[in-house]
This record gives sequence, C-alpha cells and structure tokens, in this order.
Amino acid sequence: MTGSPERVSGVVPATAENIRRAAEFVRAGELVIVPTETVYGVAARADSPEAMARLFAAKGRNGAKRVAFFAENIEAVRAAGIHVSEVAERLAAAFWPGPLTMVLQNAAGGWDGFRVPDHAVALAWVRELGLLPAVTSANCSGESAACTAQEAWAALQPHVALALDAGPAEGGLASTVVKITGNVVEILRAGPIGREALERAAGCPVRGS
Repeated sequence: MTGSPERVSGVVPATAENIRRAAEFVRAGELVIVPTETVYGVAARADSPEAMARLFAAKGRNGAKRVAFFAENIEAVRAAGIHVSEVAERLAAAFWPGPLTMVLQNAAGGWDGFRVPDHAVALAWVRELGLLPAVTSANCSGESAACTAQEAWAALQPHVALALDAGPAEGGLASTVVKITGNVVEILRAGPIGREALERAAGCPVRGS
C-alpha cells in the first residue's frame, strides 16, 4: 500500500507519539507489535489482502486459519455489522475489556472473532487506528507466546515495522475463545476465563472446558 510512514526499526516505548505511528503503519498496510494484558500481539489491517498475507508469512501460519479482531467496545463490533446476541452482550458486560475472544456471526453469514483488550496502550492504539484490526499472538506458529516486546520483535523480524514496548505482559496466557450460537456458548480454546465463570455470566449452557 502507498503512503506508508517512514519505517522505524526496533522496539520503541509506548508513548502517545509512537502509538500514533503504530496506527499509521497499520493503516498503510504494515505490521506492528502491540501489548495486551495476556501476551504481545502482532496486528495487521484486516481489509488489506496484502497486509494479511504479510501477517501469515511473518508467523509461518496457514492462511486458511482465522485471525481475531480487536475492538474498542461492543458497540464497535455491532457497528461493523456483526450480530450481537443477548448472550454476547452479557459476556461483554462481564469480561470486556479482558481476555475473552467471542466468535460471532457476521453479515455474510460467516464467523469472526472479536476481543476488547484490557490494556491502556492497546485500547489507545485501537482508538487511534479508527478501524478493527486483525491481531494474533506475536510469535511464530507453534512457538511460545511472546511476553515482552523484545521477544516478539526477535520472533517476527524482518516482517514488522515496529513494536510498542509497554513492559512485560502480565497474563502469559492467550485469551479464552468462545463461539456463540443461539443460546449456547462453546469453548474453542481454553484460557484465563473458565467454563463456570462463563456460565454464570452468560446464563446459558457452556460446552467444552
């Protein structure tokens, strides 16, 4: 894509200026590394096939696998044309911002995952970006998740433009992923939020563990 800002090599502190630069890079089709409360993530512009191809190449990941989106809040998810059920509303109220990815039905009848990260830098970056980015863990597929910006940068070079450093990620465990179909919640990936907590918040059956 054209109009890319001047590329800055390396790990940079998560200042307001660098958060703006990270947003500019993603809007221009570059990849950036961002902190979350669980692990560090690598982000791409989801509506750019070139950027998504770069993301999969960086991770050495099968392009057929889905990547979740980050959002500022549940209203932003709904504004993107996603069906947000009462169950999804209840789970968002209980666990967003936080380490829960919800797989919801989109306007085309397919399924997409969404998460609102509980991290001030990540949320500031999403607001600055002005769109819903694709974000996945900042590591090569099959390798351990990166808990520092330096680890993420080392794993994904030379594919990323910069890494926002906000110190070590505290969670160290990727988000719980659930799929919501009608009044049933299915756990697709175990994480920090367990089945019992999900059932209490959702008020409906939860499958998996």
